[in-house]
Amino acid sequence: MAKPTDINLHQNSRILELTYDDGVHFELPCEYLRVYSPSAAVTGHGPGQEVLQLNKEEVNITGIEPQGNYAIKLVFDDQHDTGLYTWDYLYELGSKYEEKWQDYLDRLSKAGHERKA
Repeated sequence: MAKPTDINLHQNSRILELTYDDGVHFELPCEYLRVYSPSAAVTGHGPGQEVLQLNKEEVNITGIEPQGNYAIKLVFDDQHDTGLYTWDYLYELGSKYEEKWQDYLDRLSKAGHERKA
């Protein structure tokens, strides 16, 4: 399991930068991290119960809290703070960014929601 060696939050650009011990580097937008929060408020309590997150374009991270040696809790400025982002989940979000972001945009479009530029 790869682990981050460096985690940097760039609040002005709303980017969380992660460097893993295998040399992989990700720059993940706060909006992306918020809409893919692993919390039950977003994922639901089972398949098909996911809750589409709307109007998160301006969301920012206000806190990063270590959770043991395996995860971080991200505190967002919209008061969301219940998801634990494991090292593996963050790695997955980084490595599948294009695919997951397009899926989110497709789901927004299907719901008839237009994302603010």
